[in-house]
Amino acid sequence: MGSLGDLRAGDLDVVLADTEDEIRAAQALRFRIFYGERGAQPSLETAACGRDFDAFDEIADHLLVIDHSQGTGGDRVVGTYRLMRREHAKRAGCFYTASEYDISAILAQPYEVMELGRSCVDARYRNRHTMQQLWRGIAAYMFRHDVGLMFGCASLHGTDVEALAPALSYLHHCHLAPEDIRPVVLPQYYQPMNLMDADSLNARRVVAGLPPLIKGYLRLGGFVGDGAYVDRQFNTTDVCVIVKTDLVTEKYLRHYDRTARSVPSSAL
Repeated sequence: MGSLGDLRAGDLDVVLADTEDEIRAAQALRFRIFYGERGAQPSLETAACGRDFDAFDEIADHLLVIDHSQGTGGDRVVGTYRLMRREHAKRAGCFYTASEYDISAILAQPYEVMELGRSCVDARYRNRHTMQQLWRGIAAYMFRHDVGLMFGCASLHGTDVEALAPALSYLHHCHLAPEDIRPVVLPQYYQPMNLMDADSLNARRVVAGLPPLIKGYLRLGGFVGDGAYVDRQFNTTDVCVIVKTDLVTEKYLRHYDRTARSVPSSAL
């Protein structure tokens, strides 16, 4: 496994996958959650192998949360994130997000950008400790590669846009990205997010009901793009989230900087 420095806390460690077996373990975890829990519709090939996979997996970096108490098999992978930088997208031909959004404004920025995707955590480990470990790994990776902006598709469960109208409208009214970095859903998929007047929203109630991952991005000063993408295969409605690292709150920046200093220069 690829080292990210000394990020172990108790039995949980954070590493980069560096073997095919480790990537397959992450894909198996993704399959259990996306298809087993959330109602995604697998292809015949996906169902037959019991793994969620696509062509980007062969090129991207895979962040893993490992529970050392679970032995040495695939079951010890309890959380994962897929990370892609410009060099990965060049090899793949594009970023995954470009299949849903026009991200030309992001790509026009002069600094390194990183796509976050395929995030999931085993149901038994969905707690603050595991999420902190995931973010410690992202922080170390981000600082090592001098990433200026992170982005990716984050999902609201379900495809009933009317039911999701309060959440989508809140994100549009309160967290729309500045135009110079704003992604826009591709025209053929464009689902407006401005479905309710801002004055009609109970912001506190809406925020309380947002998925933890989206709330986490917003706490980091995150924005969302223009329009949502209804993904019927995965039974989700996606929003594109953008986080500029120079807008990350001072509290988190101090935490990330301390984490980054612990990573040897040869680690990544």
